[in-house]
Amino acid sequence: MRLNLMKKTAIYSMLFSAAALGVIFYAASNQVIAAPEVVQDELWLDNVAGNAQATGLDDVSGQSGDRWSLDGAGHQLTFSTGSSQTSYLCIPLPQGTVADKVTIENHYMDEEMWVVVDETADEFYETAVISGNRSFVEQGIYETDGGQAILKFSLTDIFEYRSILEEDQLYVEFVPPREMYERIIVIDPAFGGSETGHEGNGMAEKDIVLAIAARVKERLDAEDIKVYYTRMDDNDLSEDRRVRIANNTKADLLIRIEADAADDSLVHGTTAVYNEDFFIPGFGSIELADALERSVVSNIRGKAVGLVAAGEGDYVIRQATVPAAAIRVGYLTNTQEAILLQKEDYLDKIAEGIYQAIMEVYGEDEE
Repeated sequence: MRLNLMKKTAIYSMLFSAAALGVIFYAASNQVIAAPEVVQDELWLDNVAGNAQATGLDDVSGQSGDRWSLDGAGHQLTFSTGSSQTSYLCIPLPQGTVADKVTIENHYMDEEMWVVVDETADEFYETAVISGNRSFVEQGIYETDGGQAILKFSLTDIFEYRSILEEDQLYVEFVPPREMYERIIVIDPAFGGSETGHEGNGMAEKDIVLAIAARVKERLDAEDIKVYYTRMDDNDLSEDRRVRIANNTKADLLIRIEADAADDSLVHGTTAVYNEDFFIPGFGSIELADALERSVVSNIRGKAVGLVAAGEGDYVIRQATVPAAAIRVGYLTNTQEAILLQKEDYLDKIAEGIYQAIMEVYGEDEE
């Protein structure tokens, strides 16, 4: 069974351009701002022609404000106390700031937006007032370092952004991901940080699944699919937050990457886990699990253990309200599979299997 494709993201891009709200999305080929391979996907600011009045933005000059309390490092940002009818958050910039000096980073794993402004005097945001629509902003701080200001906004949910730079003001609109993208998936490399997962033959599950996720990312970066990753480094994200990323983005698919272990060192093979409590007629978790196992096993020429309903320990899969499945790529306690899971080409084959399953689900194996 395959997921029916909706309208292409290109349609949205044309609509945004027509409305003078174009945004350059993060891509490796971006020529405006170098895109570092970091733990979060990033949206880069596009300097769009037009003006605030034409897009219905309020005048934000001359407003006083208050400070929201925030524990931890950084200085509290000042926010206007006045009401606003605009849909945009209005962030003042130093006089003469141009687009290539401003970066918007989407730290969706932490439900934060960071705005990085180069060539900023240390004292600028001591007096600057942020105004406009704060309904999706819980609190904010700023840090300065060597002429660079980093504004960190804690948000109420996961958003994408549309932005305009006009007359030393950055206007940011918060957009639900499903309004921005037609195809959304979440890749969840299990564990991380102090949570190592299964261990065996000198290997930790958290490391193997992260290496596979990085290879999956290389393949998906070339596709017209928005992908959210629960982690891309050795940090751990709570299971609740992982579920929240999938559910709140209304992802088409949640794919969790795991490894396995057993008391019997002879046990080996690939298993797929599905959420039997969540069913969608035509396509659901069991169909996703089946596609993943068939594709991965075919690519590695391995043994299929079969499909397994999620148990009490499979919290992320069980709590997802989107089609969700975990692919367990082998047993670390089996000597032969442990050896294979240390080989670059074997990890590539697993990643290719996951990628092919995704494309099959979207029906693109027929193109």
